[in-house]
Amino acid sequence: MTLIKRFLADKSGATAIEYGLIAAGISVAIIAVVNSLGTSLKNTFSNVSSQLGK
Repeated sequence: MTLIKRFLADKSGATAIEYGLIAAGISVAIIAVVNSLGTSLKNTFSNVSSQLGK
């Protein structure tokens, strides 16, 4: 019975899951920003390239 009470009171697994979810959220945000910047940089370099080709 004591073992069950100790298991139910243990919060270390929940903390690990919370940190995992935070890390996943930060990763998704970074991927979105990099993807957006990549498209913007591609357009910028294409404009520079076309201006130099004239």
